[in-house]
Amino acid sequence: MNSLAADLAGLAIDSVRTYAVALPTVRSFGVSGGSVAVAGQPSIRVLVKVTADGLTGWGEATPIPAWTYETAESIVTTIDRYLAPAVLGRPAWDLDGVTTAFDRAVNRGFTIGAPLAKCAVDVALHDLLGRALGVPVGVLWGQRRRNTIELGWIVSGQTAAEVADAVAEGHALGYRAFKVKIGLHSEAEDVAVVRAVREAAPQGALWVDANQAYTVDAALRMARRLADLDVTAFEQPLPANDVAGLRRLREASPVPVALDESLRHPSDLATFVKLDAVDVAIAKVQRSGGLTLSRRLCALAEDAGVRLMGSGLTDSDLGLAASLHLFAAYGIDTPVDLNGRQFLESSYASGATVEIKDGVARVPTGPGLGVDVDESVVRELAVDVLAR
Repeated sequence: MNSLAADLAGLAIDSVRTYAVALPTVRSFGVSGGSVAVAGQPSIRVLVKVTADGLTGWGEATPIPAWTYETAESIVTTIDRYLAPAVLGRPAWDLDGVTTAFDRAVNRGFTIGAPLAKCAVDVALHDLLGRALGVPVGVLWGQRRRNTIELGWIVSGQTAAEVADAVAEGHALGYRAFKVKIGLHSEAEDVAVVRAVREAAPQGALWVDANQAYTVDAALRMARRLADLDVTAFEQPLPANDVAGLRRLREASPVPVALDESLRHPSDLATFVKLDAVDVAIAKVQRSGGLTLSRRLCALAEDAGVRLMGSGLTDSDLGLAASLHLFAAYGIDTPVDLNGRQFLESSYASGATVEIKDGVARVPTGPGLGVDVDESVVRELAVDVLAR
């Protein structure tokens, strides 16, 4: 065994540290469940630093109670009190074993337990391993099919009369694809917003995301109206666990039905595939508990002939980079929703980080995630989310 392999084999996790940081918010952002970001108020992200024999890796969790059940407080305490003790002393390379240890520490219910918290540690381990070998995550996997990923500009919360300005802002920054959050208004108003986007971007790729807002009947009505607007996908129209409803909708919808919140664990996708209830699977790193399980989900979708699209959770640059490595590995060639740069600033990133130009992100080529973290800035931005 050469020295590099021996060094990697001997790497053991010796610390897992959480930092809840307050990042500057650029724009307000909301989904059907509620607010995600408010301009003028800091956006809280939980950064995780994992160390092993002097090497360091960083990961991120994005608490969005309006989207899922994890809060900044629950992510910090879950990692500090349950996940970290479960993996200390384990080999840093044993990502599969870490995933098993996580499930023993915080078990699955209907699906993954505490996926955002688990994701932050899993991503940090990928970053650490890449840095240990001096290679980017894609090289670590032996899998990178693309060097760039096209991003979509998000339209959310605007009325139909306000949409043209939002689209123009995206166009000015070079974006050619647009994703519209629906379920925030009445059905008629939602359709009017989508129509206004289509009129402002007649040639742009356009898809919509309801974030579980509709019933089956309402979703069917919406799908028929969206088809006339050349919408490429109808993302998560129904509640995540409405398997029967999603199957019925998929059979009748003229617009492909894409699943996001329904697909926490790879086994969730397996269920939808068996029931012929999914057109498109959304790859989302945090929702699926990190890169380890996300790769399993993407491989299953690919092998089952289910089309893949990509999305994120308004991540800062660490989460953005993790998603880019995943999407590049599986060759996702449609625009993706990685909207962090649109809504917040990653003040902790110094030196190397993700490059975005004209709505296209370059997959980082530096070691690990390819994002350099200034720990002194992280400490300055840190807040005590457990203090009352």
